[in-house]
Amino acid sequence: MTLESFGRIERRPRQAVSFIEAERMLRSGEVAAGALLGFGNGRSYGDSCHNDGGTLIGMRPAGRILGFDGESGILEAEAGVLLADIIAFAAPHGFFLPVTPGTRFVTLGGAIANDVHGKNHHRRGTFGCHVDRLTLLRSDGVLRNCSPGENPALFAATIGGMGLTGLIVTARIRLMRVTSLDIEERVTPFADLDEFFALAEKADEENEYAVAWIDQLAGGRHAGRGLLITGNHAANGNFNADNRSARLRVPFELPFSAVSRPSLKLFNSAYHYLKGKNAGPHLTGYASFFYPLDGVRDWNRLYGPAGLYQHQSVIPEPQARAAIPDMLEATRRAGQASFLTVLKRFGPVASPGLLSFPRAGYTLTLDFPNRGAKTLTLLCELDRLTVNAGGRVNPYKDQRMSAETFAASFPEWRKLEEMRDPAFSSNFWQRTGLVLAA
Repeated sequence: MTLESFGRIERRPRQAVSFIEAERMLRSGEVAAGALLGFGNGRSYGDSCHNDGGTLIGMRPAGRILGFDGESGILEAEAGVLLADIIAFAAPHGFFLPVTPGTRFVTLGGAIANDVHGKNHHRRGTFGCHVDRLTLLRSDGVLRNCSPGENPALFAATIGGMGLTGLIVTARIRLMRVTSLDIEERVTPFADLDEFFALAEKADEENEYAVAWIDQLAGGRHAGRGLLITGNHAANGNFNADNRSARLRVPFELPFSAVSRPSLKLFNSAYHYLKGKNAGPHLTGYASFFYPLDGVRDWNRLYGPAGLYQHQSVIPEPQARAAIPDMLEATRRAGQASFLTVLKRFGPVASPGLLSFPRAGYTLTLDFPNRGAKTLTLLCELDRLTVNAGGRVNPYKDQRMSAETFAASFPEWRKLEEMRDPAFSSNFWQRTGLVLAA
């Protein structure tokens, strides 16, 4: 099976077993060191979801919702269930995910293993903040209940542990009661990053959701221009999840990348004008607000056969005002065009996860077509700027960061290695954690 990551950088056949077979192997003790890794729905951009020296465990068939309390919003499900299925199930009861990433086609287990975040980190923290309990199957054959009160160290290591502590089997999470799935959205254009920073804190105070789109290619007097997009759940009582498949699709892989500097300059100019024109409060569906790219199936094919790299960093607030403009300028100097350039403010809500990516500050996300050495050189420069500013690089979006960058980003990495199940490993961990531990 191919079992690609969403970035599609390393594309090759991969060995996989079903969850049932993996469960039998783990319970019987038939697993060699570093032989396994759970694989959800392949929405990780990098190689944290791959274990090319071993076998992946296909988790999607283990996707049942096991229980739900319509009063408290507590839901229990198997790890392979998609967030899309949780939304469709819970919406008629008036509940929504308390935290959601930019795609609803990730598994529950993947959301926990990567401790994903969303547009409301300033209020709700990470996904792991809303996990009450999980069950974890390790290579000693024992199924462990993990929570803040039971096996707390293992619980903390598993949230954001990238699947390395064992196989997440089930989880119990707390959903959020909402007044509607619809979002009352407001778009505020800003001329430069100074204006964005002046708006960001107040936007977080007044809104459940806030995120900024940056015109990464704009230079000169337009450098740093963008749109601040804020939102709150409407009060119209619409709970129609409309979980149909995307109507649009990239039907085949292009032999080249359609994401080029000229095409993106046109797109950015049009998006800035059209989205900014609809600036006043207006109603939008939850899917278009949270998951705009889910509307185009297989959109990553637009990057061509070489795939794409995504770089996400978080910079502490005092250093962000200097570091983020420097990072955007570095991309322009390198002649690289980022289709998705997102800037968000993380709040102070602490995650229960040991190696959770978010911290208080500003997070910048860029993605680039893979143009070989030229792109890798830029990504290393972005790493350097991030670390020098006291920030960190997101490991579950990464395909190539060095062990040194990982250690600088997450100085407590050794605690995860101590809690790692010896039967579980990944390409990412082999080039970072195991190199550091050697």
